[in-house]
Amino acid sequence: MSVDTPVRDIEITYKNLHNRFKLNGIYYDLGELGQVACTYIKEGDAYQKAIGDFLLEWLDNSDVITVKTSGSTGTPKEIVLKKQNMVHSALATGNFFGVEVGNKALLCLPADYIAGKMMLVRAIILGLELDLVQPSASPLKATGKEYDFVAMTPMQVENSLDEIYRVKTLLAGGAPMSDKLKKALLQTGCNVFETYGMTETITHIAAKRIQVGGVEDEDPCFRVMPGVTVSLDERGCLVIHAPEITDETIVTNDLAELVSETAFKWLGRADHVINSGGIKLIPEQVEAKLEKLLEGRFYITGIPDDTLGEKLVLYVEKQTNTGWTPEGIREKIDHLEGLDKYENPKEIFMVEKFRETSSGKVLRNNHL
Repeated sequence: MSVDTPVRDIEITYKNLHNRFKLNGIYYDLGELGQVACTYIKEGDAYQKAIGDFLLEWLDNSDVITVKTSGSTGTPKEIVLKKQNMVHSALATGNFFGVEVGNKALLCLPADYIAGKMMLVRAIILGLELDLVQPSASPLKATGKEYDFVAMTPMQVENSLDEIYRVKTLLAGGAPMSDKLKKALLQTGCNVFETYGMTETITHIAAKRIQVGGVEDEDPCFRVMPGVTVSLDERGCLVIHAPEITDETIVTNDLAELVSETAFKWLGRADHVINSGGIKLIPEQVEAKLEKLLEGRFYITGIPDDTLGEKLVLYVEKQTNTGWTPEGIREKIDHLEGLDKYENPKEIFMVEKFRETSSGKVLRNNHL
């Protein structure tokens, strides 16, 4: 499948089941796949039940499915997606990453959410040999096989560094990867991409190359999938035009620098911006600088202040930054080169364990 092949010219529908599709090493036709789904629902573990539920919904007579958002940027909600648009998304992914029929793939993300659902759709539509493992922090430990195509969260990647060499092409999404993690991946020899997307865009609509074959080759920009273009609104937030994937133009809260209608640099979330004494600060930009100091989980946010309106503060998770104290962190930050005086946290708070969404993303309102 060529990267230049327009998705609209490929006559594949959601009713197709590729004859090379395998699930856990076994070929299935549509009827047999439905029986497997029923077995997962009746007898499987929780993650298998979620897979079974999705497969039955995919195989039913409706042309839409209902999915729920992760809740990382607001209250979780249900949205309706067209199955044919999900097929277009799968084809675009195949084109962009050069996925081939018969490639071996691994599903290690929950099928409750769009990222896990789309790995199933890609396998069904593109003819992949898909293995299923229970989602965990270290999913590759559950299998000794080599894979052509795997999608993980950055946390899973970090906990799988000793095993990542068995993956040819790795997609990391759901949260930005730290510079430390990117450097660690250089020892693995695989092709690594950071992805950008959301439930409304049926997972990723853009990807940023991090390395190829274990050689650092980071692209400063996210490049969009076939059939997608982007622009900015008056706030400087990304606007996504993807007619093959969604009927509506999607206006995001993601601040971006537009390089072209097919490439952009992600800056951070508009709803995270801190207005401190008239100075607008983007937490994600400050966090990228603090990664040089802190190895575990942390985040920057703003809290009310009588003088500044909002003041920039740092929250650090104790259990992933063992041994750190606010005083020790303060001393390191005060000597950190490249940190603007306005970016220096006014206060530092230690939290035993961050609260998370049901999909494992950190909730940035632990202080509320």
